[in-house]
Amino acid sequence: MIPLSVLGTENEGVIKRISGKPEVRKHLENLGFIVGDRVNVISEQDGNIIVKVKESRIAISKEMAMKIYV
Repeated sequence: MIPLSVLGTENEGVIKRISGKPEVRKHLENLGFIVGDRVNVISEQDGNIIVKVKESRIAISKEMAMKIYV
């Protein structure tokens, strides 16, 4: 298991675990980050990571990406 921020661009992974406080986990869940779902890293720009999850592209900070394990 590695953090999403380490996965690298144009790679796909399956979300294994989401860490952090309950409100952070709930926020990520509301964005579509659900354990068991696939996530693709599209690109990294200025400390933000653009990912594709559930047919949507979402930009999250590297700090948030460190809480998502694939």
